[in-house]
Amino acid sequence: MSFGSNQVLRSLNLTVPEHAVFGLVGRNGAGKTTTMKIVLGLLKADRGEVYVCGEKVQYGVARTNRYIGFLPDVPEFYGYMRPREYLKLCGEITGLPAKQIKAKSAELLDLVGLGETNRRISGFSRGMKQRLGIAQALLNEPRLLICDEPTSALDPLGRRQILDILSAIRGQTTVVFSTHILSDVERICDQIAVLEQGTLVLAGTLNEIQRQHRRNSYSIRFASESEAEGFAQDERLQRPQVTLTREGRTLIVEVEDGATDGQMLIDLLSEKQITPERFEAMEPTLESLFTEVVQ
Repeated sequence: MSFGSNQVLRSLNLTVPEHAVFGLVGRNGAGKTTTMKIVLGLLKADRGEVYVCGEKVQYGVARTNRYIGFLPDVPEFYGYMRPREYLKLCGEITGLPAKQIKAKSAELLDLVGLGETNRRISGFSRGMKQRLGIAQALLNEPRLLICDEPTSALDPLGRRQILDILSAIRGQTTVVFSTHILSDVERICDQIAVLEQGTLVLAGTLNEIQRQHRRNSYSIRFASESEAEGFAQDERLQRPQVTLTREGRTLIVEVEDGATDGQMLIDLLSEKQITPERFEAMEPTLESLFTEVVQ
């Protein structure tokens, strides 16, 4: 996908499982919003095909959007309306029966924590508008909900509320949301895809990605800095296959063979009669993996 001479997406190949919460991760300008607009039929890809619920997406036709609910990064509303009035208007535009609009609006407003709110939308906070946007996007019971940066610019409480809602609806629909906030992804996503300059650089479940990029590292916390330093100076650790990093009382040991060298560390501690305050195998965090692949 290109805009003039600027190539935004390159050979992007993704499959999103049904009823998953799928995180599309990347820095600003990585291609996340462009990807979503192609799925929505709002942009035409230079080549390749996109399918939603087994049906091919066609630019400008967007028949597949009957399967999709969409929350843009900055949703717009009629500020003079109240939440139920706005959902009633949206339901009427899409041809829903009046009884269904009333029942579904009440259900969704309760879901997003706005069931008791009857003030005008113009007085809503950013987080309240995002929650109303989710309710509107779910009104037609879509099989796929796409959210573009739904937690950006929200305070921690607002972010948590949005994430709790997205997690709660995974049994009703498939959720795809873009973000650059890695802790949000770690909290609720079943699968993730990391884009960098339009290229897919990581994809899979967080556990799968961590296993693929595991470095056989151990964190050992000692009772004192001198104990940590003394342990690090043992000649059996002075090998090219062992990398040591000391941070105060904590020693990070990166080894070649996780099982064999991990047992060696345990034996060495026992031999020296050292009981560490903590000994744990380290899993790479999403932040460390993200930093590694986007540099």
